[in-house]
This record gives sequence, structure tokens and C-alpha cells, in this order.
Amino acid sequence: MKPLDKIDKQILALLQKNARMTVKEISNRLNLSSTPIFERIKKLEKNGIIDHYTAVLNNEKLGKKLNAFAHVYLKNHSKAMIAEFVNQVEQIPEIMECHYVAGGADFILKILVKDMEEYNEFLMEKLLDIPNIGKMESFLSLTVSKKTSVISL
Repeated sequence: MKPLDKIDKQILALLQKNARMTVKEISNRLNLSSTPIFERIKKLEKNGIIDHYTAVLNNEKLGKKLNAFAHVYLKNHSKAMIAEFVNQVEQIPEIMECHYVAGGADFILKILVKDMEEYNEFLMEKLLDIPNIGKMESFLSLTVSKKTSVISL
């Protein structure tokens, strides 16, 4: 795939700010006709640069105010056991992100729940039921200084 040009980057920047922006609105902003903008967006989708479209929800207004991060250390590091851990984590809706990392922990999980009581229930009823967890550390977010889904182009 060829590198992104200036117009592709402008299209992506606009769509990252508002994924509901129409082809016509984008073409007006970039002073180009709609057809090439439509074709570029389809190509960006086909090449996987645009992975999907989604609505970003306000977790606090939905009552999900506790952000936690769990550092998970596995007992067994075989490919099969790592894959099984990932498969089980993917089934738990409170886990927003799962990162396999280098360093101290094997995985860092981002967890979003209502409050400390719900976090305790999540740990006891879901996370710690996963076999192969040797050790787990929790880190609770006190405030969020920056939160974005926009990738710098």
C-alpha cells in the first residue's frame, strides 16, 4: 500500500473528529468534488486504515465512573495458555482493553465499572476465576487528564 497523502490525512482527521460527517461535507471542507472523496474513503476502508465506525459514549453519564488498570502475571507462558487467557478476557464486557506487554506484568487490562463495589465483584466473580493467573495488581484512576481516540497523523 502506498503512503497516505495530504488529502487522505485530512479526510482521516475529519472523520476522527466526526465519523458521521458526510462525503459532501468532507468534500466541501477540502474544496474537492464528492466522487474522489468517496473513492478515497472506500480505499481507506478496504485497506484497513479505517477499521470501523463507532459512537463514543460518555462513561460517567452512563454511571461507569471507576477506571481501573490491572497488571496480570501469568503462571504458564505457553502459546496455548496465553491464547486461552486472551480468549477468556475478550468475553468479559467490563474489560475495555487488553494489552500483552513486555516488562514486569504479562498483561495490562483497562477495566470500566460503576464503583468500588462493582470492581470487587468483577475481580471475585470474573477476573480471578480465569485459570493461569499467578498474580494481579490493581491500579485505580483518580482523575483522567487526557482521553482521546484520535491518532496523530
